[in-house]
Parts: sequence; structure tokens; C-alpha cells
Amino acid sequence: MEKNIMKILITGGAGFIGSNLALHLVSLGHEVTILDNLSPQIHGENPMVTSPLFQSIKDKTNFLLGSVTDVAAWEKVLPGQDAIVHLAAETGTGQSMYEIKRYVDVNIGGTGIMLDLLANGRYQVKKVVVASSRSIYGEGKYHSPSLGIVYPGARKDADMQVGRFEPLCPQTGEALTLLATDEESKIHPSSVYGITKQNQEQMVMTVCASIGIGATALRYQNVFGPGQSLSNPYTGILSIFSTRIKNGNHLNIFEDGKESRDFVFIDDVVDATALALMEDAANGQVFGIGSGVATEVLSVAQTLVQHYGIDVPIKITGAYRLGDIRHNFADLSKANHLLKFIPKVDFSTGIARFADWVNSQDVSADGYDQSISEMKKRGLYK
Repeated sequence: MEKNIMKILITGGAGFIGSNLALHLVSLGHEVTILDNLSPQIHGENPMVTSPLFQSIKDKTNFLLGSVTDVAAWEKVLPGQDAIVHLAAETGTGQSMYEIKRYVDVNIGGTGIMLDLLANGRYQVKKVVVASSRSIYGEGKYHSPSLGIVYPGARKDADMQVGRFEPLCPQTGEALTLLATDEESKIHPSSVYGITKQNQEQMVMTVCASIGIGATALRYQNVFGPGQSLSNPYTGILSIFSTRIKNGNHLNIFEDGKESRDFVFIDDVVDATALALMEDAANGQVFGIGSGVATEVLSVAQTLVQHYGIDVPIKITGAYRLGDIRHNFADLSKANHLLKFIPKVDFSTGIARFADWVNSQDVSADGYDQSISEMKKRGLYK
């Protein structure tokens, strides 16, 4: 891809990652078009008036209100585009386990429409970057004393009922040592969301290669930062914890609090995505994008309570959600080498910036208990 000014379509471009990416690309002189359905779960009930994310991009981009499941919407936005960043998706592992058709229709069906049009239409698109996810791996990569590298499957309900939360060697039952997850790691998602992201990635990489379009998949870890939705109880523990703290509600910590995630700051994700879009070396490649550091959930809760100065109880409940993983953090070696991607914002700096932003916001209603109730009714929360 030449490093010239491009016309770039971002699906889901009014969302958290998309809006930040759009503003970055506009600042570089590119012309950005956005296709987004302004989902109330993310943007609220009157998004064109009240959504800060939408307000941030509405006068700086070409915006079309529409769904990636609508062929006509795609046909309006595809002509003239040089590149596509495909971010539009339903997100949330827990919700995906009972809103299965919606996740499949949007994540797989919407991607299928895009690829069908690119394969059969006359468009000038030369590059597609698709947002994949660390969820496609399921559990991360581990070392077994007896077997070497292993990839444990989904944890068993019977083990977690008695507080055995750490994955064990699938053959010997031995304790395992956590390793960074690289791009060659086994793909075995443990949620419908993860399955749909795997499907998205594979379709884009396969079809684009066959029709001469450069394609890159970015397996994002847990993206956070100022501007993310504080009202969506299904994604992002930083938002969930922050909303509960601000409402004076206690924090329920799943399992024993030692489960960990790789939290990557929004500015670093925007940098990685822009690099993938512009670099020819990224064509035909998949990359894990994260901070490269595992942070325990209990530490996240304690840090947020400290930043907000609101002393709510932190309860380690031993409860768990079926489909959740224990650990996963990114090996950035490939992204370092081919994309020259090096995260600039560590977790302590990023969470301080996030908390400062939350402190400037109105307190959102806490929908967490309702989301847990939905999972309990379906036997997904124990």
C-alpha cells in the first residue's frame, strides 16, 4: 500500500476504537467514511444527540447510519474506498452465549456481505484490516513440566465449583506455567463471540488473498481508555468496575481475583491499527495486539478504588461465568518485528488517564446486576 492519502472506510467507526482511529487518520489527511448503527447498548437511546463518541466524529468524517447486515448500506459506502478497517461487531463473551443469532448475523453475516461485494463488485479497495480478538485463542499458552507447550481447553464446571480455577495440564493434571500467547498458538475459542471472531478473521484472510486484496487481522487484547462506554455492562471490566464504584456499589470479583488480562491503552491500539493499514509488510499477516503484560483482576479493582477515592467493599466471590478464560496475554514479538509496534502507555499510566476521564463524566446507571441476572437465568453464571 502506498503511503499516500487514502479514502478509508471504517465500519463501527463511531465506536470506542473506531472513533479514535478515525480522528487519527483524519489528522494525517486521509478521508474517512464511517458506517455505524449507533447501537443503544454503546451510544445510549438518543445517540445522535447524546453520544460523545458520535459527536467526536460527526463533522470530521462522512457518516452513514446503517448496519453491516444491510447490503444496501454497504453498496452506499464501498464505492471509491481505497481501504477498509472492519471493526463493526457485537462484542461481549457472556452476552454472546445467549444472543447467539445476533452475534452470528452481525459478526459473520456482516463480514460475509462485505466480502461477497468485494469479490463480485467493481471496487478499488486494496487493503482490509479486520478486528480479530484474543478470544479466538480461548485459554492462553502454558508450559507443562512433563509435556512442554500445552493449550488447555475450557475449564470444567466441576473444578470451578470447588475453587480450582487455574487450568491444569490436560494429560497429566499438573500445574502449568503461564506464557505469552503468540500468533502460532492454538485457536480454540470458548465463547460464541470468540467463534464469530475466528470466523471473521479466517473469511477475510482467505477471500482477500484470493481476490488480490491485502488483508491483515489484529487480535486485540482488552482495549481501554478515555471515551469507552460506561453504560454497557457486558464488556470491559474497567467500565463495569468504575460504574459500580461511582454508584457506591460493592465490587464482585469472579473466581479468586487472580485471573488476569492484557490491558492495552487505546492510543497504542490506534497506532497498531494505523501501522497495519499502511505497511505492506502487514499484508497476509495476523498480529496479537496488546501491552504484553498480564494484570490480575483484583489488582485492577483495587487500583480503581484508590483512584476514585470511594471506599466500596471488594468481594472475592468464587462465582464464575462459563466461557470465561483464566489468563491470556500477548506475545508482541511479531508485531514488534513486522509492524514496528511498541506500546507506549503502561497500565498504571493508562488507568490513571482513564480514571481522570471517568471523574469528569456524569455517573452512569449501573446495569451490572441485570446482566448477571440474564446469565444466571441461562445457567451461565455459577
